[in-house]
Amino acid sequence: MKKLFSILVMVLFALCILAQEKEVTKFLGIPVDGTKSEMRKKLIEKGFTYSAQGDYLEGEFNGHDVVVYIITNNNKVYRIMLCDAHGLDEANIKIRFNNLVSQFQNNNRYLAHEKQTIPEKEDISYQMAAHDKIYEAIFFQTRKEFLLTEEDAKRSAEETINRPVWFRITENYGKYYILMFYDNKYNEANGEDL
Repeated sequence: MKKLFSILVMVLFALCILAQEKEVTKFLGIPVDGTKSEMRKKLIEKGFTYSAQGDYLEGEFNGHDVVVYIITNNNKVYRIMLCDAHGLDEANIKIRFNNLVSQFQNNNRYLAHEKQTIPEKEDISYQMAAHDKIYEAIFFQTRKEFLLTEEDAKRSAEETINRPVWFRITENYGKYYILMFYDNKYNEANGEDL
């Protein structure tokens, strides 16, 4: 009985420690944190190739060729930015955007900010040019472990807000691209250098 009680106490202690650690946004299971060189090394291990000339990585993400940029603040990674390597026409970018929205909405690791799909008949080229409309979708990564107390639930809600993953459509010379961002708001500049 003492042995069972000791094991139970150790498990609860471990869960309490885990609950107190800040969770940060993850990209391909890698925390968006640490130094740029550490992140670059981890992405290379995931199969991306590094271009020293452009200071970016290239590879495949979610079935599409992408270019990956590692963005830092005070030498700490706060954003992973992905850009489609190949542009699409208007019809196909709408399909790609709506498919991404659907994939995120159907993934229990993310919370949707709001309904974010593009209607099939929407003329995005006109809306972007004439009205500066931005086509963007925002999601938040959620915690995996269960919560023990109301304080844990509050901390989890705060951490979720600080773990956005978002994407938008951008246009360049008649071709459309998805820009995607995995942000760690804890490492973002907050005016401390002003």
